[in-house]
Amino acid sequence: MALPEASPILSPADGRWQGDLWLAADHCLITGVLGQTRRHAHYAHQLLIARAGVVEVWVQGEIMRGPALLIESGQEHAILKADQAAISLFAEPLAFKVPALQEICRFAIASPDALVELLRELPRRQLHPRLCKAVVRIRSIDAATLSASMLASEAALSISQLERLFTGQLGLSVRRLVLWQRLRLALQLALEGCNLTQAAATAGFADSAHLSRCVRQQFGVRADQMLRNLRLRVLV
Repeated sequence: MALPEASPILSPADGRWQGDLWLAADHCLITGVLGQTRRHAHYAHQLLIARAGVVEVWVQGEIMRGPALLIESGQEHAILKADQAAISLFAEPLAFKVPALQEICRFAIASPDALVELLRELPRRQLHPRLCKAVVRIRSIDAATLSASMLASEAALSISQLERLFTGQLGLSVRRLVLWQRLRLALQLALEGCNLTQAAATAGFADSAHLSRCVRQQFGVRADQMLRNLRLRVLV
């Protein structure tokens, strides 16, 4: 479905994200008021649940509406409704299978606490043991360079073996998962009080402009729109 030039998807996002960011090791929730976004795509599966009415999303050429919608990893999409009271779940494909998320979508659980408990109990995907070693290392990322060769060495694999495991089991490259983890760390640091320059440097981005570009590409909004009115809750 073609979008008219006046579509908010093609203009700067208007809404401000407001509420709480619940951050866990392999998923996060944003609960509160979601704003519009530009077209974008990211590594995580995204589940949108309206707390009242329906959510409205453009997904790869089609406009979808409903009390709950699942957007799979890598699908280009944009949130159309500004000031939407909703829950947005970002679930990492390395941990969650699509059928399990579809089941959650079917029930449209609009209580953040109930959703957190359900996710805590949900079985995780079983990964190759050496792939698990690489993922553990990526989760401990910091400002230092983390190359594919370093990850392969820690997992006792060749680079080609490591890439085959990533693409075969996770459907993405090592580089994309490293970028996602750096973004996750930078957003956490910013919500803990660091300015964007400090957060970018600590998470391994070249500078705050690099971080801001990555936020726009991955989430369809400016970093300040996403962070200004969110409060951080770390889930253990």
